Amino acid sequence: MRLLLLVTLALACGKPAAPPVCGQNGDAWLCGANVLVKGVGVTATDCRGGVCQHNENTDLVVFNGALYLVHRTAISQVLGPNSSLRISRSTDSGATFTLVATLPAIDGRDLRDPHFFEVNGALHLKAITRLPVTSSRDSNVDSITVGASSPDGVTWSPLAPLGPPGWSFWRPRLKDGTWYSAAYADGDQRVALFSSTNGTTFTQGADVYTHSEDTPLETELVFMPKGKLLALVRMDGTNQELFGDGRLRTKTCWASPPYATFDCSTELDGQRLDGPLALWWGARLFVVARKHVRDPVATLGGNLRKRTALFELTGDLDGGPLAARELGELPSAGDTAYAGAAPLGGDRFLVSWYSSDVRADTDWIDGMLGATDIWLGTIDFSRL
Repeated sequence: MRLLLLVTLALACGKPAAPPVCGQNGDAWLCGANVLVKGVGVTATDCRGGVCQHNENTDLVVFNGALYLVHRTAISQVLGPNSSLRISRSTDSGATFTLVATLPAIDGRDLRDPHFFEVNGALHLKAITRLPVTSSRDSNVDSITVGASSPDGVTWSPLAPLGPPGWSFWRPRLKDGTWYSAAYADGDQRVALFSSTNGTTFTQGADVYTHSEDTPLETELVFMPKGKLLALVRMDGTNQELFGDGRLRTKTCWASPPYATFDCSTELDGQRLDGPLALWWGARLFVVARKHVRDPVATLGGNLRKRTALFELTGDLDGGPLAARELGELPSAGDTAYAGAAPLGGDRFLVSWYSSDVRADTDWIDGMLGATDIWLGTIDFSRL
């Protein structure tokens, strides 16, 4: 926050802002990391109109020359209607953000997992609504993926369904005039591909991954330079594996145009990429995701300490086996990850993520029930 204050003062005085300091968190590629929205210490309880203690699920986009940030706020990770999505705008390359819209949860349902995408000059937002049901594996929550659109990022249409009930969309990706999104079925039973040409109605297509015993869910789509589509499927596995006690895997599924069938014969072994965000820099492919740190004193065993980390995917980027090479961590602990990113020009990307109090370094379960902050930083890929 000290850095943010210095930048703001410099702009107010008409002087050029000093470049963000890089490497203060141990990795030379991460610059100016700071808390933008504070949840730690917040006591407010109206999460539909204000900021509460648990802030999560971020995304970033460049629209009409400005940066837009969205995040969820609530009392905790637990599903509930006392939640909202808060949209902020920056016109100074992310040095400062101003709240421009709040989208509260509707119809007594929870609201989460927002992602931006632009269609025909309008800014669109996808999110997921669910019943306030306590369950494992997203069971009996009646997920409905909804969307809203805005001509200016400030005035938004009402949230309306984008696809059939029972499906949770992840991040929409554009290819040749069509928007594609992977979606996972309630109960984390399977993943399928959906597509849309107007951004408001998505049609179900091919199955991506259907092995329900692996409990597949959040799936990031990446279009490769030669036309193939990569789907990175998070797999929680058994209840024991969910906590990181045992296998950690991410399924890598490949499809060729027109993306009617997927080959899921390969996987990333030893790394489960929760809430993945894929980024291209030149010919190199990176992923920001949650990683799992072995916690020998955890009462449930497993990997209950979490971090948000930057990975590079290496190997055959045209349909073959891949590996995830970790490059370092962003300041993070407890409940964390679910990043967004937007280009700042050159080799720099602004990145957003959320985290429990990094000083307390609580475990994942306590983090989901407690306070979390929204963080911003700049990744300078030229330093990698």
